[in-house]
Amino acid sequence: MTSRWTGVHTSVSTWRQPCPVPASPERTALVKKVADRILALDDGRLRVGIDGPTASGKTSFGHELAEQISRMGRSVLRASLDDFKKPWRDRHLYDRESGEGYYRNAFDYTAVTTLLLQPCSSHGSGRVVLCGIDPLTQVDHSSVVTIASSNAVLVVDGVFAFRPEINEYWDFRIRLETLPEISLRRGAERDRDWAGSEAEALHRERYLLSEGLYVAEVDPLRLADVVIDNTVFGRPQIVQG
Repeated sequence: MTSRWTGVHTSVSTWRQPCPVPASPERTALVKKVADRILALDDGRLRVGIDGPTASGKTSFGHELAEQISRMGRSVLRASLDDFKKPWRDRHLYDRESGEGYYRNAFDYTAVTTLLLQPCSSHGSGRVVLCGIDPLTQVDHSSVVTIASSNAVLVVDGVFAFRPEINEYWDFRIRLETLPEISLRRGAERDRDWAGSEAEALHRERYLLSEGLYVAEVDPLRLADVVIDNTVFGRPQIVQG
C-alpha cells in the first residue's frame, strides 16, 4: 500500500499522541527558530532526530516542529522509534524487561535504518515506512509505504536516537533535557492507565536506568546540534547550540 501527502504525513500506528495546543508565545518562537535552522540546511530531503529521556516531551515537540515546518512550505513525514521495536512474540529470546535489556534489546535498528532512514536520504528511494510493528496491536505495517517528496523533512522522536547504529543518518539532532524527577513524575502519570501502581517503579527501574546507560555510553549532549531544556513546557530554553 502506498500513500502520498503534501502536509504532515503520520504513520498508521495506534500509539498516538495529539499535537499540543500552543502553550506560550515563547514556545512557539523557539519551535520556529529550530525549524528555521533545519530548513536552512538544504532544499532536499532532511532527517531530524529528536532525542531525550522518557517523558521529556519528545513526541509533543516533534508534532509541533512538524506542523511548523509544514506551515513553512515543506512536506513533512512524522515517525517515532517506538514503532520500530522488536515484536513481543520474540521477547523470550532476549531481555527487554530490565533497564539494561530495554536499552540494548528493545529496538530493531536494522528496521529503522532500512525501512525509514535510508529511503528518506537525499539519494534514497523515497519509499519510506513510517511504522514497522505497532507497539500496541503488534500488527506488522512494514508494507505500508509513504512516498517522500524530493524536499520532504522526516521528523523522528525516540529514546536513544543517537545510538551508533543510527546516529550517522540524521541531518539535524535535537536533544530535550529535563530533570530526572520530572521525567519520572510525567512518565508515571502518563502510563498509570495501563501500568497501574507499577508505573513509577517501571520508570525508575527500567527507563531511568536505561537512560543512564545511554548517557554514559553515547554522551548524546556531545552529538546534538541543539539542546533544549524542556522542564517547563511553556518556557523551553535553548541551552546549547
